[in-house]
Amino acid sequence: MTSAALPLQGIRVLELGRLLAAPLAAQMLGDMGAEVIKIERAGRGDEFRHYGPPFMHDKQGRRTDQSASFASTNRNKRGMTIDFAKPEGREIILELARQSDVFIENFKTGSLAHYGLDYDAINAVNPDIIYLSVTGFGQTGPYAQRPGTDGAFQAMCGLMAVTGEPAGAPQKAGTFIVDFVTGLFGTIAVLSALRHREINQGGGQAIDLALLDCSLAAMAMRASEYFVDGKEPDRVGNRTPGSAPSQIFSCSDGDLVIQAGFEDAYRNLCRVVGRPDLAVDPRFATRDNRVVHIDALEPELNAALSKQSVAHWFAELSAAGVICAPIYAPGEAFDDPHVVARGVRVRIPHPDTGTLDVVANPIRFSKTPIETYTAPPKLGEGNADILADLLGYAPDRIARLAAEGIL
Repeated sequence: MTSAALPLQGIRVLELGRLLAAPLAAQMLGDMGAEVIKIERAGRGDEFRHYGPPFMHDKQGRRTDQSASFASTNRNKRGMTIDFAKPEGREIILELARQSDVFIENFKTGSLAHYGLDYDAINAVNPDIIYLSVTGFGQTGPYAQRPGTDGAFQAMCGLMAVTGEPAGAPQKAGTFIVDFVTGLFGTIAVLSALRHREINQGGGQAIDLALLDCSLAAMAMRASEYFVDGKEPDRVGNRTPGSAPSQIFSCSDGDLVIQAGFEDAYRNLCRVVGRPDLAVDPRFATRDNRVVHIDALEPELNAALSKQSVAHWFAELSAAGVICAPIYAPGEAFDDPHVVARGVRVRIPHPDTGTLDVVANPIRFSKTPIETYTAPPKLGEGNADILADLLGYAPDRIARLAAEGIL
């Protein structure tokens, strides 16, 4: 979980995270060497444990308490269960906070104040702590108390309005893109706050991170277009606005994405597919003209590309410097020889299933490589060790806390 070589060794993170965005931010910190202690509600756990199917099964074929979704955002963590609605449970969290550098939570705005675990309470016991709050709408504003989901924020930020076919309905992305973007912004925020604390020789701060704000930030390019000309961006399906040809084309056995908007790439595309005449046709000779006349150009290119397979054109066009890509299903993507060579799919030990495949952290440090991954914790598996190691609790006290439902 931690390594002498990893950049965040010695940083301790308390995570009261649920579902996706906050746990992802904590996982990223754990990948980089921080000690992450995930605190879940006693008896219930993170809702993401039960978000499925699919669920992981043990060596005897029995369903475990971990969904595949939970496994995607909870590696490299120790795990505890605490009923922080009870005073003694709250005190345990405050004791752990005194010895921690970062506190991450994503409860609805104001919820943790009811339990005495808001920023003011945590800051009172540890003024140097970095406190990241991830919420749907932020700590302020008329919607602050509202819950929200990834799909709702894809709708509100404008992403769905510009996704889909021109004559079709708005579409959402095929993954929880807002949650993932928010988790990454959360990681950046924590690292920046830690650096600020370092150069100022102390002093923590609160970080207010809203999924809506992050989703709008991810739409910055389309927003800039609107700010400049006042026109709402069009929904253009699989075409790329302002670039042509830049879309999906049909080959003999499937589809290929081709991005050849720049002049050199377009000329090379025409040459490789055996249609050099299309490069000098006045309708298609410039990118601006191709954007205007793409409905005429598309069938010409489709006719040429349909004569060979996806694999053929992927190899030939790539060799000619034309950006293109086969359309993979998620499983196919991890079988691509380049992806295999990069080691993106990592197999790690798992106490219940034997092994677990995870997606490697994409950051490749030259001096501090991320090479160690541990399986997500079982519910409450670290209760005794963490309380004994960090707080010095005796076994009989830990047993009493468990018997009283505090753990």
